[in-house]
Amino acid sequence: MVENLIIRDGSPMIPETIDRLFADIANINRESMAEMQDSQIEEMAVNLWNWAIIKKGALGLSEEQSAKLRHVACKLVCMCEGSAASEEAIQRQILMNLKTGKGWVDGGNAVIADEFFQAAMAGLEKLYVKLMQSCSTEFHVTMQKTATERDVFRVLSYQAESAVVQQDFQRASTCVLRCKDMLIRLPKMSGYLHILCYSFGIEAYKQNKYEESSFWLRQSYDTGKMDKFSVPQEMLGKVLRLLATAYMDWDGKEYYKALSAVNLANKEHLTPGGLSLKMKILLKYETAKEEFLGAIMEILHRDMSLDFCLSIAKLLMYHERESLGSYFLKIICEHFKSSENIGKALLFHVEVLLQRKEELLATEKIEEIIIAHQTGRQLTTELVGCLHNILWKKAAKSFQVEDYADALHWYCCSLRLYACDQTYLDFARLQRNMAACYLHLEQFDKAKEAVTEAERCDPTNIFTKFYVFKMAILEGNSDRALQAIAPSENLLRAEEQEENDVVTNRSLVSMFLNLAAQLALQNEQQIVAEKALEYLAQYSEDGQEVIIALKCLLRLVVPKVSHMPESENKKKQMDRLLTCLNTALPKFAQYFDGEVSTSGSRTNEAHWFRKIAWNLAVQCNKDPVTMREFFIISYKLSQFCPSDQAVLIAQKTCLIVASAVDLEKGRKASTISEQTMLLNRALDQIHKCRDIWNLLKETGDFSSDPCETLLLLYEFEVKAKMNDPLLDSFLEPMWELPHLESKTLETIASLAMEMPAHYPCIALKALKKALFLHKKKESVDVLRYSKCMRSLINLLVPDGVPNEELCPLEEIWGCCEDALSLISHTEGYPETEILWLMIKSWNIGIFMYSSNKYMSSEKWCGLALRFLDHLGSLKRSYETQIHVLYSELLETLNKKKGPLVNEECCWNR
Repeated sequence: MVENLIIRDGSPMIPETIDRLFADIANINRESMAEMQDSQIEEMAVNLWNWAIIKKGALGLSEEQSAKLRHVACKLVCMCEGSAASEEAIQRQILMNLKTGKGWVDGGNAVIADEFFQAAMAGLEKLYVKLMQSCSTEFHVTMQKTATERDVFRVLSYQAESAVVQQDFQRASTCVLRCKDMLIRLPKMSGYLHILCYSFGIEAYKQNKYEESSFWLRQSYDTGKMDKFSVPQEMLGKVLRLLATAYMDWDGKEYYKALSAVNLANKEHLTPGGLSLKMKILLKYETAKEEFLGAIMEILHRDMSLDFCLSIAKLLMYHERESLGSYFLKIICEHFKSSENIGKALLFHVEVLLQRKEELLATEKIEEIIIAHQTGRQLTTELVGCLHNILWKKAAKSFQVEDYADALHWYCCSLRLYACDQTYLDFARLQRNMAACYLHLEQFDKAKEAVTEAERCDPTNIFTKFYVFKMAILEGNSDRALQAIAPSENLLRAEEQEENDVVTNRSLVSMFLNLAAQLALQNEQQIVAEKALEYLAQYSEDGQEVIIALKCLLRLVVPKVSHMPESENKKKQMDRLLTCLNTALPKFAQYFDGEVSTSGSRTNEAHWFRKIAWNLAVQCNKDPVTMREFFIISYKLSQFCPSDQAVLIAQKTCLIVASAVDLEKGRKASTISEQTMLLNRALDQIHKCRDIWNLLKETGDFSSDPCETLLLLYEFEVKAKMNDPLLDSFLEPMWELPHLESKTLETIASLAMEMPAHYPCIALKALKKALFLHKKKESVDVLRYSKCMRSLINLLVPDGVPNEELCPLEEIWGCCEDALSLISHTEGYPETEILWLMIKSWNIGIFMYSSNKYMSSEKWCGLALRFLDHLGSLKRSYETQIHVLYSELLETLNKKKGPLVNEECCWNR
C-alpha cells in the first residue's frame, strides 16, 4: 500500500488509501511483519514520512491527512525499536513522535497527540540513559544534558498546547510552569514561552475565561521580562493591557490589579490605548474625583493628540460623568487653542452645552465660533457641515415642540455661517426650513422671500416645489399652484432621482401630491385639488393610495358634471371621469388579487365605484358609446363584489346595454372588419350575460323580465349577420318555446332579412308563427297584425311583377283571405293596409290575365273588389276607376279575344 501510494502520487484514490493505511496500522505489530527486516521497515517508514512532507503542498493534503501519514510512518519506525537501538534511531523516533503529535494538535485531535508526546518523553528518558553511559568527560555530559532538556522543553510545551485544546487548564499550567522552571538553564526559550502563553491568554479571554486568561498573561509577561533583547517593550505593554482588560472584565474586586496592570503597561510602553484603558477602568469602579483628575492631567502631560483628548471627554460624557467631561473639555479648548483643529473641540463643547441645556452659553460659544470663522480662523468644510448639523438638530427639536421662533433663531445662525462659506451646498434646504418657520409665525412676506431664494438655488427639488405650491395656494394663485405640481409627472416617472438633500422617489412625490390636494381643498382651490389627485392616481404605485385619490376626485367632479348641460365641455369631463375609472380598475385587480374579498371595507369600495360608473352611464343616454364604456366598467367593478341578487341584476343590465350598443354600431359599421369586431364583442358579452341570467333565475321569479328574449334576439342577429352555418340549429329549440311572443317573432323575421343577413325561410317561418299567435288572442292587435301580414306577403310576393314559379299563389291567397276575414269581423284595421292588399290582389289578377289564366285573373281581381268594399274615406278615390277596369276586364274575358291587357292596367303604389 505504501509503495502504491508513493508511486501513484497523482491518483484520485490517495485520500481513500490514506484512510485505509491509518485504519490498518492499529492492527499491525512487529510479529505480523516478521518476514521483513527492521531496515526494510525503517526504509519504508522514512520514505512514507518524506513523501508526506513533500506532497503536502503539492497535492493539497489536509492537516488531518498529513497527520495520518506521519502517524503510520511513526508507528512503523517504533516497531523496530529494541533494547539495542542506536542513539541515532532513538533520536529519530523522538523527532517523529514530536512532529506527529504536533500534527495531530494542528489537525484538531489532541487526544491522539498525547500518545505520541508520551512516547517522545519516554524516548528522551531512554536516550538520556544511553548518553550518560557513553559520555567520557564532564563537558560532554553537560552538553548532552542541555540538548536533552531542550527536547524535554519542546515536549512539555506541545503537551501544554494539547491540554489547552482539551480545555485541561490544570495539566496545561503544570506543563508551562515546568517549562518556566527550565528557563534558568534555557534562557533563549523565554521568547518562545512568552508568545505561547500570550496566545493561550488570548484564547481564554475570547472564551470569557478571565481567570485562566489572567494566569497565562502573567506568565507571558514574566517570561517576556526574562529576555529583554528578543521581546520588545511594545509587546510587554500589549500583554499588560490585555491583562488589565481581563482583570476589569473578570470581577469588580480585581480593580486594583487591573489598575496596576495598566499603569505598568503605560510604564513599559505608553500608547493612547493604554491611557484610554486606564480611564475605562476608573469609570467602571467607584473612583474618587481626584484619581480622575490625575488621569486627565496625565493625558495632557503626555502630549496626546486633540482627537484622543476629545475621545476621552466623550467617554466621560457617555459614562455620565458630565461635570468631569465638561471640565476636561474646557481644559482641552484652552490647551489646544492655537491648534488649527481647535474647531473640533469647540463644536464638541457646543454639543455638550446644548445637551446640558445650557443654551445661553451654547449661543455665546456659537457666536464666538461664527465671528472667528468670519474674521480669519475658518473652520474646515467638514466642521462647517458639523456645525450646521448641530444647529439644524436643535432647530428641528424646537420645531417639533412648536417653538417656531426658537427654531428660526438656530436656522438664522446657520444662515450667517453660510454667508461666509460658499462651499456649503444645502442653502436651499435651509431656506425651505426657514420658510416653514415664517409660515407658522404668519410672517408671509419673509416666508415668500425664503421660498423665492430656495427656488433660485434648487428649483427642481420636490420640497422646494411644495413650498412654492403652498405660497401660491395661500395667495390664491391657482395658475402658479398648478405649475408647481405639473412637473411632478416627470419625477413620478423616474424610478429614483438624487437631489441635493434627499433621494426623491415615487413615494415622496406621492406624499407631496397628497399634501397638495389637502392644502388646496382647505383653501377652497378645487381645480388645483382635482389636478393633484389626478396626478397622484395616474402615477402612484400604491394601489390603495390610488383608489383613495380617485374616490376623492370623483366626489369632487361627479356632482359638478351631473349639473352641466349637454355640451362639448361636459363630454370632456365625462371622458375624464372615464379615465379615472379605468385607472381604478387595475388597482382593484391588484387589491383583490384575483379573488372576491370578504373584507367589508374592500367590498364597500368596489360597490361605491361600480355605482358611480352606473350613474354616469345613465347620464350618457345621448352618447351610447360613452354609456357603454361606463356600463362595462361598472360590470368589471361588480366582479369584485359578492354575487348577490342586486349585483347579478346590475351585471345583467350592464352587459345587455353594452351588447345593444355594439349591435347598433355594428349595423352602421363602415367596414367589414369593424363590423366583425363589434359583433364578436357583442357575442362575448351575450354569453357572459346568459351565464349571469342562469344564476339570477335561481334567486327568484323573473318571469316578467325580457332578458331571455333580448339575449335570444341579440345572439340571433349576430349569428345571422356573421352568416353562422349553425344558425338553423340555434333556432330549433327556440321554435318550441311555449312563451314565445309574436313581437319577438316579428323581430326575428326583420333581422333575418336585414343586410348583410338574408334568410327568407327563417323570416317566413317567424312571421307565420307570429300571425298564428296574433289570431289566438282574444283581442287581436289589428295594427301589428296588419304590419305582420304585409311583411309576410312581401316575402311571398317580392316587389315588381309576380313570378308564378317563385311565388306560392295559394299561400298568398290564404293570407289575403285571413286578412279579409279579420277585416270583416274586426274594427280598426288600418285603411292604408287594406288599400295595399287590394292593390296587391289586383296586380296578381292582372299578372294572371297576362299569363292567359283568365279564371285566376277574375278570381284575384274579384278579391281586390272585396277589399275595396272595406275601404273608408279612400273608397271614393278608387271605386269608380276599379269598377270601370273590372267591367272592361270581364268584357274582355267574355270575348276571349283581342289584345291582351298590358302592364299599364296594373296599379303601382
